[in-house]
Amino acid sequence: MVILEALLAGGFIGSVLGFVGAGGAMVSVPILLYIFHFTNEQATIAALVVVGLAAASGVLPKFKSKEVLVREAVSIWAIGLVATLSMSALAHHIEPKILHSGFALVLLIAGGSMLRKPFTADPEHRMPLPVLILISLVIGTLTGLFGIGGGFLAIPVLVLFYNTPQNKAAGTSLLIISMNSATSFLERHANWHLVNWKVPFTIAIVAIIVSRFASQRSGKANAKILKSSFAYLLFSLSAFTLVKTFLLSQ
Repeated sequence: MVILEALLAGGFIGSVLGFVGAGGAMVSVPILLYIFHFTNEQATIAALVVVGLAAASGVLPKFKSKEVLVREAVSIWAIGLVATLSMSALAHHIEPKILHSGFALVLLIAGGSMLRKPFTADPEHRMPLPVLILISLVIGTLTGLFGIGGGFLAIPVLVLFYNTPQNKAAGTSLLIISMNSATSFLERHANWHLVNWKVPFTIAIVAIIVSRFASQRSGKANAKILKSSFAYLLFSLSAFTLVKTFLLSQ
């Protein structure tokens, strides 16, 4: 039954990644917490594996089509590195209710970002350097605390600071997510033994296969409807997380 649930979860996460192009971690964490009953630490470690492998799989074809800007990806990863490592070390000392509340807030912000129009590059009005540093640190914090890659923040940074075209921003964001996930995962090596690895690896493999299949057909779907539907899914997950944390856990 656990493997069947993992297969279904992987199919759902892969569909999200393939059709929407982002948000795999934001649905992975609640699934691991509330369906597979992982602890916070287990869910975060497992989500890092699922997200990291899915992002790495997605970035490979982007390299072939030259839609990945390595220098820009490494700069954002490096700026946020201190936050990724420090938050990874700090996360298991934080009260679960605080973590869940923070995660619910991130879901709300990410859902809102899905409803706005795509960012457009403007060479004459670049994002200020302090804002780049701040957002890079926030991306590292999200990865370290929640196992989230932060793609919904990385893409605006790439477009507004580096004036990156949307297609290259998406590919470069996948590389950032891969590196951030790997960094946080390695930081948590002392707790790898806590995870039942059959579940995240099954989810990751199925997610990769389904996301490839879905991405090939995403061009035929209405992008606006897909993004708005995913936004409301994130709003629902945020509300469920808060209810589960403060009402159902009493």
